Amino acid sequence: MGRYIGPKCKLCRREGIKLYLKGEKCFTDKCPLEKRNYPPGQHGFVKRRPKLTTFGVRLREKQKVRRIYGVSEQMFRKYFAEAKRLARLGKGFTGQNLMKILERRLDNVLYRSGIAVSRFQARQMISHGFVFVNDINVDIPSYLVKMNDVIKFKPKVLNVVKEHLENAKNSFIPNWLAVDFNNLTVKILREPERNDVEYPIEDNLIVEFYSR
Repeated sequence: MGRYIGPKCKLCRREGIKLYLKGEKCFTDKCPLEKRNYPPGQHGFVKRRPKLTTFGVRLREKQKVRRIYGVSEQMFRKYFAEAKRLARLGKGFTGQNLMKILERRLDNVLYRSGIAVSRFQARQMISHGFVFVNDINVDIPSYLVKMNDVIKFKPKVLNVVKEHLENAKNSFIPNWLAVDFNNLTVKILREPERNDVEYPIEDNLIVEFYSR
């Protein structure tokens, strides 16, 4: 499955909640969900959401999480398989493990720390080679960080990083991340927990979807 390159605001309208895929636009009146809070497409004119079946509820929850983190179906299945393997080893529950893995993605870390205004922008920074993890250049957005990792940036993007961090000073930064506003670095203090996820997600529905 290829990467989605269509209008991101349509994804929010499809799921019926803000996924914050467009950065600052999501916090303004220009957000299409504020004006057209109904599904996109030729049948959207009815301006109501159809009642979902049991399967549909679980499908929508899975799709919502996929779109929040910008993950393909193939990659999402791999994450789920790893989460299930960890659960079999007695390391937590499958749904919780899945959310922890998604939170550890490098693009998500840049977004949650305020370095990038969206996960899409974070992926651009990483894929263009502007990010270092433990002084090693990492250009893979799906790279999974671990405790005590230190993230730094190339000098050519430090001005952008500084500007974003200045705007993020008064924002909520999860306590598993330590942001150095002076040296413009991010340190992973610990691995994220399930309650560190900022969205209302019912991970048990995703487990039920793949277990059907």
